[in-house]
Amino acid sequence: MSTAISTQIAIEKALTSKISEVNFNNLPFGQVTTDHMFVCDYKDGKWQQPKVMPYQNISLDPSSRIFHYGQSVFEGMKAYKDADDQIWLFRPLENQKRINISSKRLVIPEFPENYFMEGLKTLLQIESEWIPKTEGSSLYIRPFVFATGNGFHASPADEYKFIIACSPSGSYFSGKVKVLIEEKYARSANGGVGFAKAGGNYAGQFYPTQLAKEKGYQQVIWTDDNTHEYIEEAGAMNVFVRIGDTLLTCPTSDRILDGITRKSILEIAKDEGIKVEVRKISVKEIIEASNNGTLKEMFGAGTAAVVSPISGFGFRDKDYELPEIENSYASRFKKRITDIQYNRAEDKFGWRYLV
Repeated sequence: MSTAISTQIAIEKALTSKISEVNFNNLPFGQVTTDHMFVCDYKDGKWQQPKVMPYQNISLDPSSRIFHYGQSVFEGMKAYKDADDQIWLFRPLENQKRINISSKRLVIPEFPENYFMEGLKTLLQIESEWIPKTEGSSLYIRPFVFATGNGFHASPADEYKFIIACSPSGSYFSGKVKVLIEEKYARSANGGVGFAKAGGNYAGQFYPTQLAKEKGYQQVIWTDDNTHEYIEEAGAMNVFVRIGDTLLTCPTSDRILDGITRKSILEIAKDEGIKVEVRKISVKEIIEASNNGTLKEMFGAGTAAVVSPISGFGFRDKDYELPEIENSYASRFKKRITDIQYNRAEDKFGWRYLV
């Protein structure tokens, strides 16, 4: 292995690449990893020199705090290549800000912006050949940080590890999904960590989602923890509802993630003159709209899938189907966002970031 220094980042390159073993025409989401990863450790009260190194296993003491108290947060991003092989990111500073918001809630030291952005760019330049150009594919990027400090006592750790790992991936979802409106389990609660991208939030979703899948649904629509009268998120995504020609989504709070795709959709809707209401959406309102024919669309929005249309939903042992419509809001928003991401269209919002 060779070692060099680039700015503040130490670079240790792998002697061989595993890229020749990858079928880029058949990429499962998030299962194939690239040759390198970005790593930075926190100890002695400060972040140490960051480095890019060969992708490898991590060795931790069994008493490392991550195993016992769950101090871990993450982000999800993507890198894209255009027709000229230029590399683009989509609103990366929003991810950088949000991982620090999540970290602060879990008493994890915030990661410096210059380390994040320089590390991200350096890693992507090294892994440029791993960024697929097949339609719908991209390089999924997973920044995450977790407690490595040792000890069984219940308190924040004194050491942490920040990593950025990458995975060339195809589409996250294919087609539409059928969802179950959940009335018993809650994704998050007032005063909790629902707004943070904490690993434990997602672990807590798995069991109710498994129960929904056993009933023939692919995902869960989460409702508020108190009354279960209002919808809040769709699986791990923000949720949108179209009643008539009005686009509805619930406001963010300490229970709901401030999604970057969600914010982008709201800005695009405003740009296209679509009426938008950001307010609480009751299950009763959705049922009534379905019954009287004014419920036109429901879809989830997030980094992995961008936009995931919902074909129908279940509630109290009854299924409700959504109509098939041409020129849907979901398809319009997805095309508008992906055209910006792949540098196929004008970016009037300034979201595209050249690596």
